[in-house]
Amino acid sequence: MNIAYPELAARIVALSEGETDQVALMATLACEVHHADGRFDWTGFYRVVAPDLLKIGPYQGGHGRLTIPFSRGVCGACASTGQAQIVPDVDAFPGHIACATSTRSELVLPVRDGSGTLIAVFDIDSDQPDAFTEGDADALAGILAHVFERSAP
Repeated sequence: MNIAYPELAARIVALSEGETDQVALMATLACEVHHADGRFDWTGFYRVVAPDLLKIGPYQGGHGRLTIPFSRGVCGACASTGQAQIVPDVDAFPGHIACATSTRSELVLPVRDGSGTLIAVFDIDSDQPDAFTEGDADALAGILAHVFERSAP
């Protein structure tokens, strides 16, 4: 299925209008994105809870890892560099943390609040190899920026 990002963005904007609570926004966004595309097996957030430490936040799919240090895995690489991570083959990513043996590819994006502070990473796993494109990363980054630029801790 090809995701219709303009429609997804409009739906998320409408659902999140006026909301500033970060956890509520994460829950809504994880649900909407997860159900928007058949490629997405696990969709959710890992929140920054301490220096160099992520903790699981709202998500859709099977169980995720409870904590991830910035020094490990694709989520840690995104958090430590502040850069989107598009991983076509998770088995080829050094230090990949496998939450599900079915995961073949992954997309992780940094999430920043209105002041530019990293508050989380948004993680999407797929059971399909090479499931994500720069277009996916760009469209989702735009949605994240719009939703979280007005959020409060």
